[in-house]
Amino acid sequence: MIPLQQQEDATDAPPPPLQQQEDATQKKNKKKKKKKKRRRRKIVTPEEISAATYVRHWVFPDSPPDDAHILELSTSKPAGRILFELHSHSTCSDGFLSPTALVHRAHARGVKVLALTDHDTMAGITEAIEAAHKLGIKIIPGVEISASVFSKEEAKMDEPVHILAYYGSWGPTKYNELEEMLTCIREGRHFRAKKILSKLTQLKMPLKFEQVSRIAGTGVAPGRVHVARAMVEAGYVENIRQAFSKYLYDGGPAYASGNEPRAEKVIRLICRTGGVAVLAHPWALKNPPAVVKSLKASGLHAIEVYRSDGKLSGLSDIADSYGLVKVGGSDFHGRSGCEEPDLGSVHLPVISIFEFLKLAHPIWCEALKDILTSGADGERKFPFCNWISDRPCHDCCEIQILGKNLSCVTIGSG
Repeated sequence: MIPLQQQEDATDAPPPPLQQQEDATQKKNKKKKKKKKRRRRKIVTPEEISAATYVRHWVFPDSPPDDAHILELSTSKPAGRILFELHSHSTCSDGFLSPTALVHRAHARGVKVLALTDHDTMAGITEAIEAAHKLGIKIIPGVEISASVFSKEEAKMDEPVHILAYYGSWGPTKYNELEEMLTCIREGRHFRAKKILSKLTQLKMPLKFEQVSRIAGTGVAPGRVHVARAMVEAGYVENIRQAFSKYLYDGGPAYASGNEPRAEKVIRLICRTGGVAVLAHPWALKNPPAVVKSLKASGLHAIEVYRSDGKLSGLSDIADSYGLVKVGGSDFHGRSGCEEPDLGSVHLPVISIFEFLKLAHPIWCEALKDILTSGADGERKFPFCNWISDRPCHDCCEIQILGKNLSCVTIGSG
């Protein structure tokens, strides 16, 4: 017989290593089951269900109600999300994909609503809408406008800032006024590119303007990305990221400004032309609270808060303080070999999408009314009749039907 003391010692001895591993595995499995149960127990509020219903109807106006899909959307399950991509670029500015290729990539990524927001141009909107119509994607016509704000932190120069403008299906009202500003900014981009090249020459990295223009493409105003690509071709830097981090960043040794208007002026113009004004990537600003306060007074509607790496709580608090809608997007350019968020990687909460659409709906509706009822000196045609598809307009269905009947009618001044 084993003495009693030895039995107690054997009982107190630790289990063999294999048994320890099995116990640890069982504990992990139990924790996973508990987490799954907790997720299933999430309570969906009436507000979330109402928001999900509104969003789904806006994206799929012809589809019958789907209670199961509404529940999935309101609980933010990946399978139930309707992916909104509100920040993307094509070859019409500094992107690497054509508008058509961009739409196809968005479709492959599950995006249902895509905003094309090229820098200082809306040249790619028509092509994007034509491609999206074939794939069942809705396009929000947009543009990212280069501007500047007074910076107390930087006494020598104004701080660059970008304002996103989102328009309804028919585009902006008073389009000529908007295009005049965009044209001026694009012309400034040519001037800025030459100043950048001059600074690079002083840094012993000479480049020709023709090389940068070739990279940018016909009709495209050259930007810093095009200069960076030329630097890579010349062997001055290893990649685009290095070109920016060493030379082209805001305030960098090769940085230069162009004809950027004041951000306050840009926002007032966006509001006047029937757009929703959004502050892009505010985390890049030196003093976001001061800038947001100034721009809110000029009519700023929303601010980018959500990114692929999650919500930035500080910016969320700023948005709450000034009553701004919270949005976000990937800022996708399609740069090969660069780490950047892909299309649809920013998952916006259904409440945020609802707040954005609820804000935009009356603005876009009024713009559409203005487009259809305004006259002009001399004769003109509706500038964006080629944007219109035969799908119902989410801005205002009755006005859209009227618009289709009048879209090619010439209006006289008398």
